Amino acid sequence: MTSKTVLITGASRRIGAVIARYLHAKQFDVVIHYNQSAAEANSLADELNQDRASSASLVQADLSNQSSCDTLIDTVTELNKGLYALVNNASTFYPTLLSDVNEDAWDEIMDVNLKAPLFLARRAADLLRKSQGCMVNITDIHGARPLKRYPLYSVAKSGLIMLTRALAKELAPDVRVNAVSPGAILWPDDMDGELKNKILSRIPLRRHGDPIDIAKAAHFLITDADYITGQVLTVDGGRILYD
Repeated sequence: MTSKTVLITGASRRIGAVIARYLHAKQFDVVIHYNQSAAEANSLADELNQDRASSASLVQADLSNQSSCDTLIDTVTELNKGLYALVNNASTFYPTLLSDVNEDAWDEIMDVNLKAPLFLARRAADLLRKSQGCMVNITDIHGARPLKRYPLYSVAKSGLIMLTRALAKELAPDVRVNAVSPGAILWPDDMDGELKNKILSRIPLRRHGDPIDIAKAAHFLITDADYITGQVLTVDGGRILYD
């Protein structure tokens, strides 16, 4: 395959880094976006460039405001590589108890999880039209079924699902827009064993997933889904059936 460029937000670590590695292994050039995780981002770019020279680039940006989103896409343009796919993976996740919720938490969670994908899509639209490319948003099963103690996060991810469908209409027929909705892939650091076991008992496949499962789903939507747009591919071992 002729090398094509994919921008992955929040790609320095966790699921984002796995997506970057997987797409790179499939001969895509990758633009690794990061905010504060500079060391991890540089390490990943070095790793990928050692495998294939000049195939991984780095862009730092705080996605909490429109101007930073615009600058991020402009920087990708300046790399003179075009843009075939945008993967909106960057996310902010922490509990927001109703008794403690405030505007700062609302702004922080909505800015990264929902507002940034919108303004990145707006700025990247012409590049994606030119390449007849696509967009993949990383949502969450809790965008469909809310997670207790995480109302703002659940609302933001629900909004991202609707944004996926809205953008699929707005950008058709030139740009496909889909989403991947992960279930239990990476456990939160503070989750205890009892809760993990409770969650696993409600998953038909009786195991948690792996970040590579999300990377494979994103790859499918980018490369093998020419007649699919406005859809959410749920990767959760069947948990959505019962949770």
